[in-house]
Amino acid sequence: MSDVARYEYFLFLLLVILALERLARRLALPPAAAFILGGTGLALLPETPELTLDPDLVMVVFLPPLLMSSAWFTAWHEFRRNLRGILALAVGTTLFTTLAVGVVARLAVPSLPWAVCFTLGAIVSPPDAVAAEAAMERLSLPGRLTSLLLGESLLNDATGLVLFRFALAAALTGLFDPMAAVGAFCLVSVGGVAIGAVLGWGGLWLIRRLRDSDLVITATVLLAAASYIGADRLHVSGVLATVTTGLILGWNQHADFSASTRVRGLAFWKVMVFLLQSVLFILIGLSLRGVLHRLEGTTDLLHHLVIPIAAILGTMIVSRFVWLFGADAVRAVLRRWWPRHFAAPSLPETIIMGWSGMRGVVTLAAALSLPESLPGRDLALCCAFAAILVTVLLQGITLEPLVRALNVTDDDAAHIQTNENVAWVRMAEAQLRAVEQASRQPDGTERHPRLLEQYRYRLRVTRDYAHDMPAHRPEEIAHYEAVLAAIRAARAEILALYRQGQLHDHVLREMEQDLDMQEIAAEGRL
Repeated sequence: MSDVARYEYFLFLLLVILALERLARRLALPPAAAFILGGTGLALLPETPELTLDPDLVMVVFLPPLLMSSAWFTAWHEFRRNLRGILALAVGTTLFTTLAVGVVARLAVPSLPWAVCFTLGAIVSPPDAVAAEAAMERLSLPGRLTSLLLGESLLNDATGLVLFRFALAAALTGLFDPMAAVGAFCLVSVGGVAIGAVLGWGGLWLIRRLRDSDLVITATVLLAAASYIGADRLHVSGVLATVTTGLILGWNQHADFSASTRVRGLAFWKVMVFLLQSVLFILIGLSLRGVLHRLEGTTDLLHHLVIPIAAILGTMIVSRFVWLFGADAVRAVLRRWWPRHFAAPSLPETIIMGWSGMRGVVTLAAALSLPESLPGRDLALCCAFAAILVTVLLQGITLEPLVRALNVTDDDAAHIQTNENVAWVRMAEAQLRAVEQASRQPDGTERHPRLLEQYRYRLRVTRDYAHDMPAHRPEEIAHYEAVLAAIRAARAEILALYRQGQLHDHVLREMEQDLDMQEIAAEGRL
């Protein structure tokens, strides 16, 4: 296939993505499931070219921006508050699943060396950040539960990749030193965080001096790639480096980025993440053709592949529940002595966390990177694809009904609404004080009486609304519906002037941008 043909095929995939996204919304399916099914359907067509994925290229192209975006928009306070639980999931669950899958793989295929079995365990052990984020955005879960799942998905890739590296080295060389592996794991993790911190703060220093929104947004994309590639070249965790950089930029964006940069950056990252996630899941589906091609000469598929894969996938899913319920039991015991430091276990939340372990890009890339000469490589490839297919389709599709059945809702919503009301009042008070100070003249008169009246009115309305929100909500809706009607009328008027040749393009864009911001603000209050 020529380069032009590849580009044309990529454009075709974008068209398929639009159709699948629309279909997923109409059928209430998780988009990731629709994309994988669509890619799988394309892979089964005889005219579809066989797709060969370079695992290193997949990791470098897709992982850094997706990790950066997830870290950037992480709820920092929730992340820090639940860091202990996140680390227990990211490290403990991944390690336990690797060991459990390794043991079962050895029992299912006794001819495989132990090191290869644990390599297989490391491949399928880490849930995927992309799949987790795609699933979480459709659900309204308690803040702690969302923070744990998204935080785990940010950090467990580092654990899985390090375990994979050590297990693969042992499989190829026959040598393994547990103490050296623990030391190397700590070095890789700390080194990744350190490089991410250096690039994060250094990038922030540069961004403060760029000012232009286009340059700032471009710099964030480069920082994501630089963190991952730089850390990887220094043989430390590129995942942790990228996540650390993203957390630093996300924490400081509110003070160091202009309003224009934040608005445009949000739009840019939203579209970019959508495209990367969509293409990634389509490519995962398309990779089925290569897996099927490798299996053409395999005899007795039932005993050589089907039964071992079923045993491995069952262990992968069950071991996550075993770890989570075990951690709940330990937490329940510790809570008796330190009730303030350990939250009470919740059975519905634990079930949802256990059922949220979708696999994705890291699992596929790790499997594809296995050397051709490694024993059990075909089994590992099939297990990786089956793990992604089963978890995204089965767990991804049934997660939302499971949440409804268990009646797990966002209990923090009322508290968040109260905090929001207080914040609106405090903001209105601060604005009024600033206007009063700017308006007051030495002789006691007011320089901006109408502006002062406007901000006093705004504070009064905000206080009334915060005091009795249900009573004022219908009035608020009517108010902003009138505002939107005024915006539509203004937009129609300037467009009419523009089409009559009485308004320059530059003036139209400026006025349209102002109306867009007003419309966004008004729609956000409905």
